[in-house]
Amino acid sequence: MDDVSKIAIAPEEIVRFLKSEINYKEVCQNILFQRVINRVAQERGIAVTTEEIEAEAERQRRDKRLEKASDTLAWLAEELVSFDDWEVGIRNRLLAQKLASALFAKEVERFFIQNRLGFEQVILYQLVVANAKLAQELYYQIEEGEISFYDAAHFYDVDDNRRRRCGYEGQIERGIIPSDIASIIFSKPTRELVGPIKTEQGFHLFMVEDLLPPELTPQRYEEILNNMLQQWLLIEVNCLVPRSNGS
Repeated sequence: MDDVSKIAIAPEEIVRFLKSEINYKEVCQNILFQRVINRVAQERGIAVTTEEIEAEAERQRRDKRLEKASDTLAWLAEELVSFDDWEVGIRNRLLAQKLASALFAKEVERFFIQNRLGFEQVILYQLVVANAKLAQELYYQIEEGEISFYDAAHFYDVDDNRRRRCGYEGQIERGIIPSDIASIIFSKPTRELVGPIKTEQGFHLFMVEDLLPPELTPQRYEEILNNMLQQWLLIEVNCLVPRSNGS
C-alpha cells in the first residue's frame, strides 16, 4: 500500500470511523484503563525503568528481525508510529504487567486450585451430522469397526473444515465445552465413543483421545493474572462513571 502518512486525516474523522465500526467505546475504555493503571501504580510506587523498556524493545526487534536501527525506524514509519509512541506503548504494557503482579500474584494459585476442574483438558474429536438416524447408524458402524471415527468424520460431518481435519477439534479446556456435554465427555474412558447428543448444530458423536490433568503452566498463570487485572479495571472504571440521580 502507498504511504498513507502523506494523506491528511482529521482526528474527528478517526472518531467518526471508530463510532461507525462500533469500536469507539472499546478505545475509550482502554484509555480509562490506562488512567487507572497510571494512578494506582504511582500510588504504590511502581514504575518501569529505562532499562526494562530497552530490553523489551530489543526483544520486539529480534522477533521482527529488525537488525539495524534504520530497519526499526522504517517499520515504525510504516506503522505511522514515532519512536516515542512505541516506547510509551512498551512502558504502558510493562506497567500493567507489574501492577497485575503486585495486585494479584498471590491470588493466582488459589484461584487455579479453586477452579481446577474448569482447567481440565481433552484432546477431542467430534463428528456432527444433520439427522438422528445417520448419527445412530454411524455410531453402530464405528462401534462394530465397519468404519473408523476419522473416516466417518471425513465423509459425513456437516462442517467442511472439520471434515478436512477428520473430526479433530484439538486440545480444549473443560470450561469451553457446554457443561452438560462436558460432564459426559470427562466421565468416559479415553477412545470410548460418546453420543449421539443433540444440539442446535445437529447430532454429535465425540471421542476423547486423551484426558489432560489441569496444570498451572506459565502461560495459564499469565492468562489468569491478566483476567484478574481486566476484571479489576472494569470495576475501577465503573466507579469513575458518573451516575444519574435516578440510578
